[in-house]
Amino acid sequence: MPINVLATDGIFSAAAEQNMFAELTTSFLRHHDLAGNAFLTPNVIGEINTVPKGRSFAGGASNDIVVVELKVPSFALASPAQKAGFITDATEIVFKAAEGRHPRERIFVNMVYAVDGLWGIAGKAYTNAELGEAVSRAGAA
Repeated sequence: MPINVLATDGIFSAAAEQNMFAELTTSFLRHHDLAGNAFLTPNVIGEINTVPKGRSFAGGASNDIVVVELKVPSFALASPAQKAGFITDATEIVFKAAEGRHPRERIFVNMVYAVDGLWGIAGKAYTNAELGEAVSRAGAA
């Protein structure tokens, strides 16, 4: 389940990036009620990409931004409360990691759902049902 963070360069220190990504992972798993799941936990992957200052935009003008995007199967964070909880947490995690260098107002969080059957892990294409079964079988680590 990739978590991708796109940020204007200079918002985060290297140490803050490490902590931020760990906290985003923990929040995603917690809001999905899968903290410690032996199948899902190692498959929450991602990256932090930075864009040079002057190459990110908000409102049509050059502005610093942070975008947190999840790519997940359609059953992930299924309830409105789970979605809202993750968005609130992710915004706070990013805001804290920025250490005063970036406003909440330009922190954006979204989710993209993968098409059923197009979730690949280690060369296997999983359907949503197969992912659910693998998660259930694994349980907590």
